[in-house]
Amino acid sequence: MSDHDLRQRFEMLKGVEHHKNELILELLSRVDRLDEAYQQMALDHQRETQFNREGQLRERKLQDELRKIKSFMSRDPFVLVLIDGDGMIFEDNLIHKGEIGGKEAAADLWNGIKDHVHDRLPDITSDCKIVTRIYANMKGLSDVCWKAGLVDKPTLVEEFYRGFTGSKVLFDFIDVGPGKDRADEKLTELFKLHLSNFHCQHIFFGCSHDNGYARLLEQYTEPLITDRITLLEGVPFEKELYAMKTKYSTVKLENIFRSTKINVYNQPLYPASQALPPYLLQSSNDTAASHVHNGYQSPYQPMIGTSTPSPAPSNPSTMNPKAPTWASAATSAVQTVSPPATPTPAASTLASSTDIPRNRIGQRIDPPTVYDKDEVDRVRKMKLCNVYFLRGDCGYDPCTHSHSKKLSKSEMAALRTVARMVPCRQGTTCDDPKCMYGHRCPVSVTGRKDCLFGDNCKFDRDLHGLDLNVVRTTKIGKK
Repeated sequence: MSDHDLRQRFEMLKGVEHHKNELILELLSRVDRLDEAYQQMALDHQRETQFNREGQLRERKLQDELRKIKSFMSRDPFVLVLIDGDGMIFEDNLIHKGEIGGKEAAADLWNGIKDHVHDRLPDITSDCKIVTRIYANMKGLSDVCWKAGLVDKPTLVEEFYRGFTGSKVLFDFIDVGPGKDRADEKLTELFKLHLSNFHCQHIFFGCSHDNGYARLLEQYTEPLITDRITLLEGVPFEKELYAMKTKYSTVKLENIFRSTKINVYNQPLYPASQALPPYLLQSSNDTAASHVHNGYQSPYQPMIGTSTPSPAPSNPSTMNPKAPTWASAATSAVQTVSPPATPTPAASTLASSTDIPRNRIGQRIDPPTVYDKDEVDRVRKMKLCNVYFLRGDCGYDPCTHSHSKKLSKSEMAALRTVARMVPCRQGTTCDDPKCMYGHRCPVSVTGRKDCLFGDNCKFDRDLHGLDLNVVRTTKIGKK
């Protein structure tokens, strides 16, 4: 073999070695890239693993917190019974029993609600408590029940609610005192407060007598909310509330609440042959029987009656402490007790007209009166018998007020003004042509349901803001 061949073979081997080295270098470079990618993926995996572990721990913690919250939310569940006690009144036989009747009423109400929850609301647990709140004017309610003959004495109603409150730990009667819409306002706010309370599983709302609550209920349209409300029926639902029966559940608990409104207008204050009780006779300028009516008239009581007995309103000076001085002075002398039906007419002093002016919707409109402050004050001090001079049929013998004076036209006008400051119980439906009492608030403005006396006004809200345009008259035969 020649040197040339050897060199040629060497060059061949040298080229092969070069290609081998290049291959090795390329493989090493690829290994480096793969190793770098591996390390990056390893870091990513480690990060994901850590994130998942932290997520699992966080989820476990949130689940524990959720269980605690659910446990807290399900603790002490209750259903709330809200009742407007001025119109939702318990059955006569219960109230008549006083404190014992109150305990029976509480037991009957508790059982009635419990049975309804068990039968109609299966989602509510059996250990759910029943919380009951009744708001009303105790003094006014007591007087109305007494005058209507439901109880022998007004204090029996107080004893009834004392028994009601004392029989169950979560049953309460709250006396809101006199004043319009006080019970309504408290019930409305309590209703709204508990509607979003997750402990409150359901609300039973006793308001069937008052259309005013329709304003509250019509705000809620979602089934999630309306399904949590049941309307309690005592007296039949008023028109606007009746229209909501398709949206809200209703229930009538038999033999617990009255199904008719109390009618105090057909009940005589005293028998015709009986004089005023001694405790109503006063030696001061306040007229006899100013304690008979304590300013209470449920704004939802109907102005009804088969006869037209004269009303027995309250002493305005006690009802209206913030009234202007002339009004307090003028009204404090009003004869406030209806006379018994033994007429002794003084025809010369009576108006002969039997036409009763009415507006376009049939409300009685009192003709305007012109009065003089000083004259009203002077006439008040004369202690005149309003009934005798304005109606001519005072039947009290003896009467504690004067019948003997001969009055001038100005004195008669002043006396008529004094009488007008006392609201007639028949309201705008009164058809007694000889009625001397007021059928609208004398200081109210047409279209407004309030006046400067506010809640202290002795005239019902419906006797404010009347349309004073007389469009027709009702002619009543002489009585």
